[in-house]
Amino acid sequence: MGRAIWDFYHNEDPKDLQTETSISELDELPVDYLFRDFENMNDIEQKALKLSRGKILDIGAGAGSHSLYLQNERNLDVTALDISPKSIEICKLRGIKKAVAEDMLQFEGETFDTILLLMNGTGIFQSLKVIDIYLKKLYSLLNDKGQILIDSTDILYMFDKDEDGGVYIPAEGYYGELDYIVHYKGESEDPIKWLYLDFNTLKNAAENNGFKIEKVLQDEDAYLARLTKK
Repeated sequence: MGRAIWDFYHNEDPKDLQTETSISELDELPVDYLFRDFENMNDIEQKALKLSRGKILDIGAGAGSHSLYLQNERNLDVTALDISPKSIEICKLRGIKKAVAEDMLQFEGETFDTILLLMNGTGIFQSLKVIDIYLKKLYSLLNDKGQILIDSTDILYMFDKDEDGGVYIPAEGYYGELDYIVHYKGESEDPIKWLYLDFNTLKNAAENNGFKIEKVLQDEDAYLARLTKK
């Protein structure tokens, strides 16, 4: 994905990304979507950006569109964080003053008033087996009166139903734990673990790790949640 962002910014024959999961077929992701402005973001993204305040950490910043809006339009102190060096290089070229290429689990030294994890931000948690590790890390990065704004999608709708309305879901593991694969220009990334969470499952995990949680916005099967310290 970082290479696609790089190619698009430099106009080096960019192509659309192709994505698939262990339960879905190949889908096109136009690279220009990652460069959209505020008016072209969905309701959940817009709500999260409007609620953002203080010193902000944008985790999984990608091409930096959320960070740019907060920095340039709302004059907020924002740090863009992404594991992809190419993505962070483009964030810097687009004018983001603070941009860091690092795994969030290794990032330290600062705390924040708002932490953003958008575009199905729970995906970064990988699986329920390790979600506590990520939530504890987020807790350590958050100021005492700070907030985490995170979105996800309950993907139960993607599974087949029987005649009585019951849903056929995997017998083992949580149904939102998927393998996620990105293809670009004939090359494929290794599958990564990606976690889609229904709100109640996120609520239980958050509360077990010292957070209070509220649902800020519901948009069909997707939602935005706010986590604060108890």
